[in-house]
Amino acid sequence: MQPNTFLIAIFEFVLLLFSLSFHECAHAWMASRLGDQTARMQGRITLNPMYHIDPIGTLLFPAIAIFGPMFGLGMLRGMLVGWAKPTPVISRNFQKIRRDENLVTLAGPGSNLLLALVAFLVLIVGAELFPNGRRVVLLSFIAAIQPVEGFTPHPLFLLCALAILINVSLVVFNLLPIPPLDGSHLLRNILPYNAVQVYDRIPIWISYLLMIFCGGYIIQAFLMPAIGMVLWALMHA
Repeated sequence: MQPNTFLIAIFEFVLLLFSLSFHECAHAWMASRLGDQTARMQGRITLNPMYHIDPIGTLLFPAIAIFGPMFGLGMLRGMLVGWAKPTPVISRNFQKIRRDENLVTLAGPGSNLLLALVAFLVLIVGAELFPNGRRVVLLSFIAAIQPVEGFTPHPLFLLCALAILINVSLVVFNLLPIPPLDGSHLLRNILPYNAVQVYDRIPIWISYLLMIFCGGYIIQAFLMPAIGMVLWALMHA
């Protein structure tokens, strides 16, 4: 095991927990802004993870994905994602139900995109202001993907790099049209009535199988170009 491997795994787990809490808080905040106070009354407009934790999606699944490869359990490699306890929403409290449902749904992935952007801006500023910044930032970003021989990543830049990887993964993962992910709500709102009835009857175990066995490949397909764009921007900023 590389010296930094366990530290990176801890960083990943803490960042994922925060990102999931931020995601659900964004859902709750948007619902409140649009007229549904259900989540607010349940204390869900908070970054405190205790209000958002799902035992499987927030703890077990991410723990296997992040720490599993250290112990030979690499089946979820590349799945640095998870899910939290769904934010309660009562659609009839909205003025324009379909539009407002979509806005509440998009607030979650949008919040993760915001976190990734903030982390990216910190890397850009660090590359300009930190001594030998461009090299340190680039190597720290690469170290977030795979260990760099003879280089100890800068903690702040490593955190930002991991934040980008995790939050971009969460955006892609949550937009998959698989119940109960956010993408399924968006798809459901454009399906005709009869198709919605069929879609709503998809067993949850099928959803879990699709998320586990298909999600990783789809995330990687989007994550690799995103990594390339970030590296290009850091080299040319």
